[in-house]
Amino acid sequence: MSAQPYLDYAATTPLDARVAAVMRQFHGPEAHFANPASRHPAGRKAAAAVAEAEAQMLSMLGAPGYRITWTSGATEADNLAILGFARALAKRDSARRRILVGAADHSAVLAAASACREYGFDVVSLGVEADGRLDIDALKAQLDDTVALVSITHVNNETGVIEDIAAISEWVHAHGAKLHVDAAQSAGRIPLAANAMQADFISLSAHKFYGPNGIGALCHHPAVRLEPLLHGGGQQRGLRSGTLPVALIAAMAQAFQLADDAAEQARQRALQTRLREGLGNLGGVVLNGRRDGSAHILNVSFAGVHGAALQSALADLAVGFGSACSSHHGPSHVLRAMRRPDALAHAAVRLSLGRFTQPDDIDQAIEFISRVVSELRASSPVWREIDQGESVASVYAVTTPLEFA
Repeated sequence: MSAQPYLDYAATTPLDARVAAVMRQFHGPEAHFANPASRHPAGRKAAAAVAEAEAQMLSMLGAPGYRITWTSGATEADNLAILGFARALAKRDSARRRILVGAADHSAVLAAASACREYGFDVVSLGVEADGRLDIDALKAQLDDTVALVSITHVNNETGVIEDIAAISEWVHAHGAKLHVDAAQSAGRIPLAANAMQADFISLSAHKFYGPNGIGALCHHPAVRLEPLLHGGGQQRGLRSGTLPVALIAAMAQAFQLADDAAEQARQRALQTRLREGLGNLGGVVLNGRRDGSAHILNVSFAGVHGAALQSALADLAVGFGSACSSHHGPSHVLRAMRRPDALAHAAVRLSLGRFTQPDDIDQAIEFISRVVSELRASSPVWREIDQGESVASVYAVTTPLEFA
């Protein structure tokens, strides 16, 4: 391909020029580059910039009474929320020793929850429906007064499925448990407010919404106790030691303020529909997720195509195969949770778009992927069966409903 379209926005987004301009204000001898923990005038100016960024973030989240703990990204924020909360409970010898997570949650959530077993916690993985939504009946069946924490992903990073956090929080809090929301894929994309969602913890990552890499945040209720994961100088109220990266913090707050508005969301939805319908013309293209999911993520499996061959043929196209954080460890755990057979899960492609995606990018991707899939299917005995009338479900022995693009 000549000018490659970039369709991997769910992995990371390009830095917005307006955000880069803010970062430049904090570099150089005339800038507010000082350590915000220092008491001299330069340090106080840097500290004021951090305080302003926190206020901006909390205002955008609709959570003025909450606190922000700056992290290196959403992975660290997930760990601080889940592991930090569990360790604090273990210190108090609380009777609440169960943690509920979604089977389709990000690997950072699943790994952090698994680490809590070391402190005597039981971890329960909640299944999902065939369309990727959390099994609400399973959640309700597990909720009781032994549950300490429930962790839910707002927008799934592989399928774009959106969970009803407001409703989930009612059930969780009715049983006295706390709610953690991984909002890495929803922040900057769809309306996000802690007061509306009633979450006790919200994890964010700047590079998912056109901010810089290396900075994230945990928004949390001040009444909920956490144990730090990092120890040192006691910065950030003792929750996360280390010199604060002022330029990155200010840039993250600016990026969050530049969240996609309704018009931009509608534009991306139109592009996603164009992409889905264009690929759907191939036939046998399974939709992994829901049509009413987030506008920036489309996940499809191409029936009659060998997964390894597909990934090799698409190596020059900037798309994703599962999560960018765990794409080298076999079939996607998200698609497995949706009960997709391994053959279909291997043949899945995640296409994600964003603020700088143009119609030409969509058309180029459709043309390139269609050509690759058609070439691979030409020598596929599996596709021959489907082409002769066998259903995708019967060929792949799928027992759950399938929707096609």
